[in-house]
Amino acid sequence: MKNEPLEILVVDDEEPHAETLAEALAMVGYKCRTAYSGAQALALLESGHFDILVTDLVMKRMDGIELMEKARERFPLIESIVVTGYSSIKTAVEAMQKGAATYLRKPVNLPELREVVKKVGEKILLVKSNIELRKEACGREGLEEILGSSKAMADVFERIRLVAPSASRVLITGESGTGKELIARAIHRLSLRKDKPFVPLNCAALSEGVLESELFGHEKGSFTGADFKRKGRFESANGGTLFLDEVAEMHERTQVKLLRVIEQGEIYPVGSNNPLRIDVRLIAATNKNLEKQLEQGLFRQDLYFRLNVVHINAPPLRDRPSDIPILINAFVRQFSEIYGKEIEGVSVEARRMLMNFKWPGNVRELKNSIENMVVMARGPMLEAQDIPPSITGKADKPAGLDNLAGLSLTEVERILIRDTLSMVGGNREEAARILKIGERTLYRKIKEYDLK
Repeated sequence: MKNEPLEILVVDDEEPHAETLAEALAMVGYKCRTAYSGAQALALLESGHFDILVTDLVMKRMDGIELMEKARERFPLIESIVVTGYSSIKTAVEAMQKGAATYLRKPVNLPELREVVKKVGEKILLVKSNIELRKEACGREGLEEILGSSKAMADVFERIRLVAPSASRVLITGESGTGKELIARAIHRLSLRKDKPFVPLNCAALSEGVLESELFGHEKGSFTGADFKRKGRFESANGGTLFLDEVAEMHERTQVKLLRVIEQGEIYPVGSNNPLRIDVRLIAATNKNLEKQLEQGLFRQDLYFRLNVVHINAPPLRDRPSDIPILINAFVRQFSEIYGKEIEGVSVEARRMLMNFKWPGNVRELKNSIENMVVMARGPMLEAQDIPPSITGKADKPAGLDNLAGLSLTEVERILIRDTLSMVGGNREEAARILKIGERTLYRKIKEYDLK
């Protein structure tokens, strides 16, 4: 948003003066229109979008103060700069009291005009940014820990929002490191059970007997070493959510017991004949292909259908490369704060190498790599030499000229701009700096090539 040029409406009933001001602003990257009366200005305001109104104070029929008031009434976010002669300073002060950002004296000093517009523009961008952040916060409430703006992640966010208010069981699939537990926690935070416990359990980390005890609890003396009564995860999660990670690793006998809990809504602690009623929402996750597990007889079909009421797939990082810059920036901030290091950013070369890596370990691997880089950083910028050898040794080389042979120069330029924007997470200012072109040129190329 901040890289899009501000749109300015210049109003003066002296046409040459309006054109001069508009041209002076257009030369430094602003999009300008001119109007030669208050009525014409209002018509233009209604038909388009403008961020700043630069208006002469003394005009026939409708003066600058009246125009400014009507503009602010219809478009509350627009900022006004009034232009006045020495004889109308008192009126200019009145205009500022009624909401004008500032005023300029005639004859207008063009460098001063540009500087004033720049400062007003910075204020506008700050206000817009705060509005967008509030909108995003409302739209992402409960999803703050999951980072990404790609289409793949937008689909995940939508499914989370839809399923969270219900009591439905959810099966989350995806490779290791894709954030399946984060998705489960987000579902819980957005559910009606958010004030009750969220209890996670990794089924792969425990043997069959220990897993049953962890799930259902046990009575004192029920087995060797059971020196006291112990509450299980189901009972601990009562009223809330139980997250069973790597559920495909569960032994068949435990699968049978879990199925009975789902069907009957009660558990039997190990060593007890007395059932305990529980009210728990189940969310399960696995990095295995459960359908293949079914074919091989490794997972019960009836349990699969019980767990898979709603399915959410956590996409691998290689399928959402546009999210990598967002994740890099977030992890750099996070670990800079944790380790008390003033890291300003990531160099272009280091960022390019991180973008070219396929990340088989997904977000977890990227996060660990950024933590390593922050800890081992030699200066305020994370450089290519700070990237762990385990990454640099496997990183894919960027596309070379051989891959571009046979393409037109126009198509090569389009690919170059697209990939550079992707590498910097859509930051047009940074992309323009890397490409060594002006921001206005980049903005025009983006529109010309229809790059989103």
